[in-house]
Amino acid sequence: MDQTAVILVNLGTPDSPALPDVRRYLFQFLNDRRVIDLPWVLQKALVNLIIVPFRAPKSTKLYEQLWSEKGSPLLYYSEQVAEEIQSRLGDPYKVFNAMRYGKPDLKEVLNQVEKQIFKKIIVLPLFPQYASATTGSVIELLMKQISSWQTYPNIHIISSFQDHPAFLRAFAAKGAKYDIASFDHVLFSFHGLPLRQINKLHPGKDCLTCACTKETIPEGKLCYKAACYETARLIAAEISLSSGEYSVTFQSRLSKNWMSPFTDKVLIEKAKSGTKRILVFAPSFVADCLETKVEIEQEYSHLFRENGGEHLQMVESLNDSRIWIDGLEQMITELH
Repeated sequence: MDQTAVILVNLGTPDSPALPDVRRYLFQFLNDRRVIDLPWVLQKALVNLIIVPFRAPKSTKLYEQLWSEKGSPLLYYSEQVAEEIQSRLGDPYKVFNAMRYGKPDLKEVLNQVEKQIFKKIIVLPLFPQYASATTGSVIELLMKQISSWQTYPNIHIISSFQDHPAFLRAFAAKGAKYDIASFDHVLFSFHGLPLRQINKLHPGKDCLTCACTKETIPEGKLCYKAACYETARLIAAEISLSSGEYSVTFQSRLSKNWMSPFTDKVLIEKAKSGTKRILVFAPSFVADCLETKVEIEQEYSHLFRENGGEHLQMVESLNDSRIWIDGLEQMITELH
C-alpha cells in the first residue's frame, strides 16, 4: 500500500526541568543560526559564554513551574495530537511527532522516514505564522537531511496556516468558552522577534510604518508581523470583535529592539487606565508551553493585578481539542 508520511513538528522542550537538561536544550536552540542571526563568532560567544550560563538557571525554575505529572505539556499534547491524527487518517498515512530541538529529534524522525517507502511526505511545522527562526529552521534542517537521500518522494511543506479557516475556528471556539462581552478588552499576544529579522523580509520597506497592521499586504504570507496582525483580525471577526475592542501585542522580548507593542507594557498601561478584566489569546502557539502557562498565566496575570487590574484570563492553547484535531485532519487531507 502506498503510504503518506505526515511529520508534525513543534519547537521542542527539555527532557526534564533539571538544570543539565535545560542547559542542553538552550544550547541547541540558541546556537541555531536562524534563531540568533548574528555573525558566527559573535553568536557563539554571546550564546555559549553569556546567554546559556546565565539563562539556564533562571529557565530551570520556570520549567519547574511548567512541568506536571505528565511532563512537559508541549510534548504531551504533541504526542496526543499525533496519536489522534493517526487514528483519524488510518493506514494510508503514517504520522510522526517531531521536535526541532530536543526529543523526538527531527533528524532521527527523518532517518526513520527515509528507511520506509512513502509515496508522499507532508511536513507540517506547527507554527501558524511563518518565521525564519521557527518554520524556516525546520525547512532548512529538512532540506539538509534529505539532500543525501537516493530517492525522493513527493514532498509537501505547509509553511504557514495563520489564515486557514480550520485554525481560526479552533481558536475562536477556545475563546467562546468565556463570556467575551464580560471583559473590558481582548489582547492577542504573539511571540516577538528581533526587528532586524522582520526588516530582512522586505528590504527598503519600513516595518514600523507598514500597512500590515490594518490590512492584508502582498508580503503577508511570509512576513511574521503581517501574519500576526492578519491572524488577530481574522479571529476577531470570528468572535465578532470590533477593531477598538482588541489589541495586538508581542511577548518574550529579549531587548527593546524587538517587535512592539510589548504585551507586559500594554497590560500595565491598561491596568493603570482603569481596565479591570482582560482576555488574552496567544495564537502563535498551538500547544501550552512556557510562554502561555508561565509567562502569561502567571507572570503577566500578576503584573496586571499589581497595577490595578482585577482579572486576566488566558485562553487555553488548542492542545488536543477535538476541533483542532478536526482542523489538522482537514489541512492534511485537503492536499490530496
